[in-house]
Amino acid sequence: MDLYTRVFSQSCFDVNKMVLEQFESLTDNDFKEKTHLFNGRYENIYLEVNKIPELKVIVNAALENAAKILNIKEEKLVSGFWLNAMAAGDVTTVHTHDDDDELLSCVYYIRVPENSGDLIITADNEKTIIKPEEGMFVFFSPDTLHEVSKNESAESRLSIAFNFGLMRV
Repeated sequence: MDLYTRVFSQSCFDVNKMVLEQFESLTDNDFKEKTHLFNGRYENIYLEVNKIPELKVIVNAALENAAKILNIKEEKLVSGFWLNAMAAGDVTTVHTHDDDDELLSCVYYIRVPENSGDLIITADNEKTIIKPEEGMFVFFSPDTLHEVSKNESAESRLSIAFNFGLMRV
């Protein structure tokens, strides 16, 4: 696999506005878990897909693309996802996703105001900067170091992160 793979999805892009509106109407009680508290912000916020039904379009597209990239039948893959909301001034710290038996990781961009932070992937001590765009998936190996630069805009940015692994029998 290349360092990363970008995929654009019109069907996902079409639901971004609805997902964003529903996300903004949620309360703390709607989230099942929040993890990775850094700099006063939970980097990972988890919710059941039924809280925002349109998320199913994005989750299904992510799974379909992951299966193609991995050359594995889609029904053999499982995915987990979480949301990442970055307010003005927020960053996402350097990390990897290789905690368990993940095969592939991904981020999908729902809302990306201008200057709201770039995805920075580090491999072999070289940084690759990826400018996010709404409707874009970026797939990469779970052991890839990555971070998000400071949100320099006055608006919040919203993305969804995924991990994919093999279904356990």
